[in-house]
Amino acid sequence: MTKEISLDLRLASDSVAIGKLALCEVRLQDDARFPWLVLVPQREAVSELFELSAADRALAIEEIAQCSAALRAVTKCLKINAGALGNIVRQLHIHIVARNEGDAAWPGPVWGVGARLPYGKTEKAEFIARIRSALAMQR
Repeated sequence: MTKEISLDLRLASDSVAIGKLALCEVRLQDDARFPWLVLVPQREAVSELFELSAADRALAIEEIAQCSAALRAVTKCLKINAGALGNIVRQLHIHIVARNEGDAAWPGPVWGVGARLPYGKTEKAEFIARIRSALAMQR
């Protein structure tokens, strides 16, 4: 495991921790309209993928693939969108979003579409448990 780093306040308020992989903390974006994971590499003062070391970049790509596969397995979605934008939150984080035809934003991007719909307590706990299981992850 990596050392704990400070988390941008917006990431902290919009998402909930699921667990940690070798490089990234895995978080659930708290918007039930879209099954959406956020990976936060545990490296201080990094805002771009290219700022990671070569080894960390390779690990980040593997963790993106691992989380994408887990999200697809859990949601049976049509498409996975992955991206690192960082226009508002500078701390490096990678969005992995499960998409389906007819979802609230299809076929456009999920950003800025409608109002966020937070998960219910039980729904959130069940989804997190399923993702942890798919990733073979402990708390």
